[in-house]
Amino acid sequence: MSSVEKKINQKEYWRSMDQLAETPEFKKFLHREFPEGASELGDPVSRRKFFSIMGASMALAGLASCRRPVEKIVPYVKAPEEVVPGVAKYYASTLPFGLNSYGVLVESHEGRPTKIEGNELHPSTMGASNSWLQASLLDLYDPDRSKYVLNNGNKSSWKKFVAAWEQISADYKESNGEGLAILAKSWSSPTMARLQRAFLKTFPRARWVTYDSISDENKIAGVQLATGSPLVPVYSLEKAKVILSLDADLLLTEPESIRNNKGFASGRRLTSEKDEMNRLYVAEPSYSVTGGMADHRVKIQARQMGAFTAALALELKAQGLSIDVSALSSYKNHSFDTKWLSAVAQDLRTASGQCLVTAGQSLAPEIHALVYAINAALRNNGATVNYYSLVDKALSSQADFSDMTKSIADGSISTLIMLGSNPVYDASAELDFAAAFQKLTHTIHIGMHADETGSQAEWHINGTHALENWGDARAIDGTLSLVQPLIAPLFNGKSETELLHFIASSEEKTAHDIVQETWTNLPGFSNSEKNWRRVLHDGVLKNSALTAMQPQLRMAAISRALTAKPFPTTAAKEDDFDVVFAASASVFDGRFANNGWMQELPDPVTKVTWENVALISVASAKKLGVQSRDVVKLKLATGEIQLPVWVQPGIAENTVVLELGYGHTKLGRIATDAGVNVYPLRSLANSYYSVGGILSAKGTTAKVANTQDHSSMEGRALIREATLDEYRKDPTFAPEMVEHPPLKSMWEDHKYDKGNQWAMAIDLTTCTGCSACTIACQSENNIPIIGKDQVDRGREMHWMRMDRYFSGDEDNPEMATQPVACQHCELAPCEEVCPVAATSHDKEGINVMTYNRCIGTRYCSNNCPYKVRKFNFLNYTNDTPEIVQMAMNPDVTVRFRGVMEKCTYCLQRINEAKRKAKVDNRSLKDGDVVTACQQTCPADAIVFGNILDPESEVSKVRAQNRDYSIIAELNNRPRTTYQAKIRNANPALVEEKKEHAEHV
Repeated sequence: MSSVEKKINQKEYWRSMDQLAETPEFKKFLHREFPEGASELGDPVSRRKFFSIMGASMALAGLASCRRPVEKIVPYVKAPEEVVPGVAKYYASTLPFGLNSYGVLVESHEGRPTKIEGNELHPSTMGASNSWLQASLLDLYDPDRSKYVLNNGNKSSWKKFVAAWEQISADYKESNGEGLAILAKSWSSPTMARLQRAFLKTFPRARWVTYDSISDENKIAGVQLATGSPLVPVYSLEKAKVILSLDADLLLTEPESIRNNKGFASGRRLTSEKDEMNRLYVAEPSYSVTGGMADHRVKIQARQMGAFTAALALELKAQGLSIDVSALSSYKNHSFDTKWLSAVAQDLRTASGQCLVTAGQSLAPEIHALVYAINAALRNNGATVNYYSLVDKALSSQADFSDMTKSIADGSISTLIMLGSNPVYDASAELDFAAAFQKLTHTIHIGMHADETGSQAEWHINGTHALENWGDARAIDGTLSLVQPLIAPLFNGKSETELLHFIASSEEKTAHDIVQETWTNLPGFSNSEKNWRRVLHDGVLKNSALTAMQPQLRMAAISRALTAKPFPTTAAKEDDFDVVFAASASVFDGRFANNGWMQELPDPVTKVTWENVALISVASAKKLGVQSRDVVKLKLATGEIQLPVWVQPGIAENTVVLELGYGHTKLGRIATDAGVNVYPLRSLANSYYSVGGILSAKGTTAKVANTQDHSSMEGRALIREATLDEYRKDPTFAPEMVEHPPLKSMWEDHKYDKGNQWAMAIDLTTCTGCSACTIACQSENNIPIIGKDQVDRGREMHWMRMDRYFSGDEDNPEMATQPVACQHCELAPCEEVCPVAATSHDKEGINVMTYNRCIGTRYCSNNCPYKVRKFNFLNYTNDTPEIVQMAMNPDVTVRFRGVMEKCTYCLQRINEAKRKAKVDNRSLKDGDVVTACQQTCPADAIVFGNILDPESEVSKVRAQNRDYSIIAELNNRPRTTYQAKIRNANPALVEEKKEHAEHV
């Protein structure tokens, strides 16, 4: 059936530079019917090597499959009253994350945690989640976890460590701790705060140092400079009509990204063309998820972010804002886009009290102080941003860590206790921590892995996962919560709480008793069994949030700081590169480096998997004569490395972006050889970017597994987009963008007019492409990982694919994302070609798979225009370590080699909801069924329900004039529809040629 796309506009979408240039390599990949080597099994040796590498990720393979399983069962001698076999239970807990903590609900089957969701009562999750929280479940069952106490690398025991500490501590008790130090990562916990005080009381001359390789140190130092108090900002994006992000990835890698997503999406959710929406401006050197969501984005070199902020303050002053800019006069003659700055300043002024300026963790304290002054002048402080004191929080300090390392080197510190830290791996080469570490007399390390530091320590204590121990935490706003274990420690490990209590008191006590001791005297908590159980049930202590502070601005202090340390004004040119060190969207700072789910998750922007690369701009690549996958050498004053380059549209010129957290050597089988460790290149003067980088081509190439061109649907009108003004002029542009003849079926249609008819709607205006839904789906549905080589062949197994498109200028394009899973077509082309009816339709409109009937012809995949069906080329479930089988969802069948699989609309959740409704003697109501992707989405971009119920949320969303089906002209009648993407463009910055968009 032919179709004609409306030529409303000349804007084009493209996934990669190869697609934009229509290179022969891209065309060859695109037109290959199946991924490379689809029929190849591979030799047995390479397969064994492959399976050994898969480790924890194959946890999701399992005990049950289409073949008859062989199982050993042992009944309860006396069944626990609260356990019903086959029925999941849910427990509230908390996952600590530096100064932040995230309330979660954990699904458990017969004592096995199998899924993590957000706790809607917790202020930092509000019922949603992100990819890191979802993937932390896999860390629990990591077969590479440390299983024993180690003494100089040899298996030992906790009892022997206790005896050793009694001898070690004797001298320190006499000297009040002189020469003793603790190195910890950031935390936010009343119990840890109490134990810290107890430790320093026992050893008053000991040192406590907190250090994180990525932290809020600059942000809090900036607020302290501006107000005199160390406070942490918390944003209320739902109240902001205009938002300016200065190198702050608010929607992904910055703290409180879930909360920020919720607030930001609430200001962009449209029901009709009459609604208003917020506007987002972004200035940054890299290309972030937040930058991709921007209505207007400008690329600024890292070294110029301070000068850019100063230029903004001057523009605001020129437009009448009352702000002291006396220290900024030297920034008047800047080279930035004056039209862009003027438009942003005018928008901020107009929305005074309902706007927000934010700065990222990487920016200097002086920039944060200036941002505080701008928000104060705009009357945003106390409205769209509040500030909270650091109660029960340990803040990272680079200076303290540097001083401690020097003290170790000169012999002032002889014993170092490390609580979860890995300084041998993540310290700057300028410190030469590894050499200083060898000078210590005693070293004690606790962690889940015998990592680069733990493997060299005199004593390594195998640590516990957050789901194995008791603890407590404060959210960013001070809300108290409990860390509740769902399973006994799998390897009889100790928590940091238990170790620290023992170090401080020489007394052994369980984590449960330690936490209860804290809460007995906790202000705001009435100690009783009833109240304790209430907090355990809810996951939070009601009304325990701190009162927001309202500090006074000290503009004179900011002016003095800006005068003493002016911002650089000249841009990097010629062979001089700024080197930006960024948090990884996959492994963050490296804590998820041995997590197969996160390693294989395509980066939301670059789509690179399994490693880090040197990201450079299109212009820089042309100047250097390199292209993606070419190996380059990067040289800085701190050292040099070699790694593949990746040409990323939208990166600032003369900028190299390096992601942190890769290149481990001791963490585990997943992390080993995955990427390059770039931590040693960081300087002490500035941990987040360095100047003077020299980049040169090596003349070789490397394999980089990138998914951006996989599963391409060949230029059809998939993403449909308009500005808010255009939408108001043409409200039905989305469904009318593709014109086609009347759609008629070749046979009599089946009637889907009874019972429940399931459908999904996805709002492209609020979807950020964060990929939390992808990991939630993987966790829920036992989807295996397959490894870098298999991804490079185009065989990735994710049921929810996150397509990313660029449009516009290749040097500074706009970005749009689209989640694509099985569309559950009523006239499904896959069903028509399966010779054994392995894929079929049920009476509720779901395209279902019968795995034991599938013979692997792959005809269905070839006939699927959406490219969403996934084929098991190998049996990824072989040789799975026994312990990691505990991670799988028992409600979902595990597939094996030769079987096709794809999204099922979480059929197991539908059936569970039906059972519960039957027990309650009622019919299903809207909201009873929540799919895994819908539940975890922090932007609430996904809606699911019964379209025969006109009052259901999905029916209301699908009735909107932005609703459309992709490739509707094929008459497949998909049950999943999309709401067109709307940007709230500033008319002053819109080029007249921009209208609705189309694909290459």
